[in-house]
Amino acid sequence: MSERVLVCAMSAACDERARTIAGRVGGVLVAPGDVGADALVLRVDRDGLTLAGDGMELRPDLTRMMPRVRPGALSRELLVRAVRVRGVDRPRAVDATAGLGEDSLLLAAAGFEVELFERDPVIAVLLEDAVARAREDAGLASIALRMHVHAGDSAEALARMGECDDGPDVVYLDPMFPGRTKSAAVKKKFQLLHHLEHPCDDEEALMTAALAARPRKIVVKRPVKGPYLAGVKPSHSVAGKAVRYDCIVVPRA
Repeated sequence: MSERVLVCAMSAACDERARTIAGRVGGVLVAPGDVGADALVLRVDRDGLTLAGDGMELRPDLTRMMPRVRPGALSRELLVRAVRVRGVDRPRAVDATAGLGEDSLLLAAAGFEVELFERDPVIAVLLEDAVARAREDAGLASIALRMHVHAGDSAEALARMGECDDGPDVVYLDPMFPGRTKSAAVKKKFQLLHHLEHPCDDEEALMTAALAARPRKIVVKRPVKGPYLAGVKPSHSVAGKAVRYDCIVVPRA
């Protein structure tokens, strides 16, 4: 985490949770009146967690993805097409760079049991909160129950998975890259996240970790005209207007 965050309980009922979260993220617990205008603050209220700073607010809300996970729409998602594996009744995926969990939700909606790893502790608690709220939503509960959040770097976990006979079918990598969308709202979201976590600066380590898990397939999200991650040429790609999914089929021993 590159910037220390303040943690603020917005009501007395949230004090205990705010204290727990401050300990988890290495943040400073403050009262609402002690938050400066330029501070990066994690607000804790009865409805969930909100990250605020630079005049922007971010509360991840997976229910906004509802139109995309409906059966007719889901089959048209490029990511769902890219991760598809044959002959597996209950496929498993690792989202090694989970972020705010939107892509993981698509994977879970497509039938995958998904392990989500997020190394930045602030983003991880935001993600946990978003998944917990999705599990309380009637339309998303069955999907969100297939999403399992882990706070920490995915590299060690992927290596352990590779030592077992029941590793993941797919490892999904979405290293952050700037300018991947023209949406001003999404750009603002990533501006806030960049206070905490920057785009991947060690592509080879990320690819090595994914290979260590010995999946059937590695899927990498890239800008449509961007270079291959770590220079690894994919077996094939699924591309749209702005985003490309590189699919690396891993030879089975």
